[in-house]
Amino acid sequence: MERPVFLMFVFYSTLLLLKMFLLAVITGQIRLRKKAFANPEDALRHGGLEFYREDPDVERYRRAHRNDMENIFPFLFLGAIYSLLDPTPGIARLHFVVFFFGRLLHTAAYVLSFKPPTRSVAYCVAQLPSFSIAFQILFSVASYW
Repeated sequence: MERPVFLMFVFYSTLLLLKMFLLAVITGQIRLRKKAFANPEDALRHGGLEFYREDPDVERYRRAHRNDMENIFPFLFLGAIYSLLDPTPGIARLHFVVFFFGRLLHTAAYVLSFKPPTRSVAYCVAQLPSFSIAFQILFSVASYW
């Protein structure tokens, strides 16, 4: 634990994963409240096959969760490698903070239906540090060839 950048990465990554877990729990709660089940056996358990259906609110949260997985998981991989390259702590923190708050705003914009283009802007803002990190990793690795 002598790598301050890695500790920052662990902190922000854990916050991102907690956000994803919370979104999954909320999705499940909405599914129960709306009685909109994805599997027939769950619908049967909660009242009948008529509840084997989609609901717009459940689907909105599911899409937000899927978008998180499509973006946060690659960030976890890239961020772990990046933090092992001993980047400047201030620059690394900026990457992690921008990604975290971009994803937080993206999720809020998605599930609360913020006015466009809020969600798109949040998505793009969060992508910037991911691309920056990826390019820094490539340049660092390429310098060894």
